Amino acid sequence: MREENQSSTVDFILLGVSGQRKQEDFFFILFLFIYPITLIGNLLIILAICSDIHLHKPMYFFLANLSFVDIFFSSVTIPKTLTNHILSTKIISFGGCLTQMYFMIALGNTDSYILAAMAYDRAMAISRPLHYTTIMSPRTCVLLVVGSWVVGNANALPHTLLTASLSFCGNQEVANFYCDITPLLKLSCSDTHFNVKMMYLGVGVFSVPLLCIVISYVGAFSVVLRVPSTKGVLKSFSTCGSHLTVVSLFYGTVMGMYFRPLTSYSLKDAVMSVMYMAVTPMLNPFIYSLRNRDMKAALRNLFSKRISSL
Repeated sequence: MREENQSSTVDFILLGVSGQRKQEDFFFILFLFIYPITLIGNLLIILAICSDIHLHKPMYFFLANLSFVDIFFSSVTIPKTLTNHILSTKIISFGGCLTQMYFMIALGNTDSYILAAMAYDRAMAISRPLHYTTIMSPRTCVLLVVGSWVVGNANALPHTLLTASLSFCGNQEVANFYCDITPLLKLSCSDTHFNVKMMYLGVGVFSVPLLCIVISYVGAFSVVLRVPSTKGVLKSFSTCGSHLTVVSLFYGTVMGMYFRPLTSYSLKDAVMSVMYMAVTPMLNPFIYSLRNRDMKAALRNLFSKRISSL
């Protein structure tokens, strides 16, 4: 049998977060708690922004799209993990594994570029307030979001195709609770040097939004430090705190997972991936809503309308 046929018919075994039964029970309960909160929280953000005309601004347009991405991002891995635990199985098919990996990479990259668009929006609001509405026009906002999706999927496709071309003829145990490119490369019995180079290139593409975020905020901070304090500047600047918190959580975990040699990866890193794949999408709605008066007012209006309709 050819190596291609061996790879296409193989089933992988997801070891989970820890590989220990008692600890897996704990993470099952944790995911069972996190996933509904993630769905409800992000859906509320989207509904609040869509229903309140005062939130029809670029910042909240990007926030609604970020919540939309986060819903699907957490749905790529958590439902499969919960289902496997309930059915007492750890198996995922070769096709299912590649599909999961593709959407994980695509949505993760889309998330990062939307965060960069949000940083650019805040920088323009602070440094170019008089031209802000012209710069951040509806057309520009739509193009930034569409571009984020295009780049995210364009980055995911080559990694998925390259992984699909590998042979897996030995150990089939994936050291994580979902199919990620790093543990899959370690399992392959093919030559993965080109795949590893492409992976690090992908990490570089993933890092471009972080560089844009840093540049945007350096420019914004320099403007705030130069001009006298005004209510408009301070209000725009205050919205940066929530965004910086989300960026720190998102990129902090990503850098801990991928910005290091492939050989150092182990099952212990799956615990870090829980923060990246599950906890961060859950926390984003709370970070943005609890520190934003307009969002809190929109959510109150949304609940009051719902209660009155009932």
